[in-house]
Amino acid sequence: MKIHKGDKVKIISGKQKGAESVVQKVFKDKNKILVENVNIVTKHAKPTANNAGGIVKVNRPINVSNAMIICPKCSKSVRVGYRLVDGKKFRICRKCNEVI
Repeated sequence: MKIHKGDKVKIISGKQKGAESVVQKVFKDKNKILVENVNIVTKHAKPTANNAGGIVKVNRPINVSNAMIICPKCSKSVRVGYRLVDGKKFRICRKCNEVI
């Protein structure tokens, strides 16, 4: 997957189109990412011994195709490419050709 935990991404489709935030978690098997303050839903929680219950706001994962990585060097939303350097694989920005 081209997007990793801690990457800054821009949402390119959906309700929060244009929002920029940080990836909290990556679900490789489901091809989804959990982005901070994006796709927030309300959930009804039952009271438990630890929790009072009520209506809770929860982040839900979005599909990785709905987000583009933001290059730290050129600060633009870019496609990700790969480059081999001394046998190691690095992600590169397609606009400025710098390692992400």
